[in-house]
Amino acid sequence: QVQLVESGGGLVQAGGSLRLSCAASGTIRSINAMGWYRQAPGKQRELVAAITSGGSTNYGDSVKGRFTISRDNAKNTVNLQMNSLKPEDTAVYYCNAAGTSGWAKPFASWGQGTKVTVSS
Repeated sequence: QVQLVESGGGLVQAGGSLRLSCAASGTIRSINAMGWYRQAPGKQRELVAAITSGGSTNYGDSVKGRFTISRDNAKNTVNLQMNSLKPEDTAVYYCNAAGTSGWAKPFASWGQGTKVTVSS
């Protein structure tokens, strides 16, 4: 079983910055993709950013140019640097990882979520 633990959420004023971190633990053989999703009240969960083990990235349209995703393959961690935050970025942010466990089984795991609130 692979667990994901997020940190770094909080309250920030519009225009400010936050950095989210996520660490994967457990019996892991490899992680193919790691990413961040978010869900605002009354809305569906949406992709914020994702990154492959090779470093290829994909961003949601609303965060392009403001957010940057990065990962450390050796430490099984992924970070999300969020700049120029807007009130509409307010949501619970979830870390996601997919790969192969140490038992040679595929896995896809979610973190418990970390809340980001951007005040206007």
